Amino acid sequence: MTLFAAPELGEAKAWSLVRAFARRARRREPVNARTWFAFTPSGEAEPVAPELGSLWVEPGADPCFGTREPMTAAAERLFTLYLPLCVGDAARALVLAHLAQSLDGQVATSSGASRYLTGASNLVHTHRLRALSDAVVVGAGTAEQDDPQLTTRLVPGENPVRVVIDPRLRVSGARRVFTDGAAPTLVVCAAGVARGRGSSPAVELVEVPSENGLLSPAAIVAALRRRGLWRLFIEGGGVTVSRFLRARLLHRLQVTIAPVILGVGRQGIGMPAIDAIEHALRPRARRFELGEDVMFDCELEAP
Repeated sequence: MTLFAAPELGEAKAWSLVRAFARRARRREPVNARTWFAFTPSGEAEPVAPELGSLWVEPGADPCFGTREPMTAAAERLFTLYLPLCVGDAARALVLAHLAQSLDGQVATSSGASRYLTGASNLVHTHRLRALSDAVVVGAGTAEQDDPQLTTRLVPGENPVRVVIDPRLRVSGARRVFTDGAAPTLVVCAAGVARGRGSSPAVELVEVPSENGLLSPAAIVAALRRRGLWRLFIEGGGVTVSRFLRARLLHRLQVTIAPVILGVGRQGIGMPAIDAIEHALRPRARRFELGEDVMFDCELEAP
């Protein structure tokens, strides 16, 4: 009799399972305690008795998962990186930011060029974060300079709603987020700015109060949640991410560092000065290698 080893759980299936847990969080049904799961043919996660399950998940544990199936190293790494973003109380309303920067803390050159600062692995990572989110948020400078598509074209998964923070509606209407029709697009602007302006059927203007020309990050989050967008990915740029960090609205901050030195350019994270080291933010952090880059996944105090 020939014996065959059980097939290993690979990266593709692991990613499908991670997305199943993200969908549970979107439905406001996150996993809050150690639970065993079986998986339906459609890829959904279904809680079952321990003897019937193939995977258990426990928020806050390290690691936060275990499986009866053998798994590849790529699948284990994927679970380790992404499952904590999809389980536990914070998963229902996760606000996560990500920045890519140089060794000397710059997110772009002085002219604003930032494309391909980090490698292909970090690009795939950002597409995975989009697929796990209800909305991906960028500032006006990023939308204008980089002309990003903000889709999940490199990985399986639905495109999130695209959100551009543009207080004065200065971003060109020719940018791809406004013209490609790949996903719904919202533009968050200052109250009263949109009065008398026409809008494209593909773009919804969302007005929030402003102060000194700036929009409150808390007001932006509240406006998006009123539209059912609870899991938010703040993708850039440095000014936008820093404003959400200063407002203490981030559950997680991810910073990917490329082994390159840009010199004087555009700063990544900008925070107020402190007088003593003990006043610094010291989040619990995990470290991952993304090709030649290194990413720090920082867990912040829940807002």
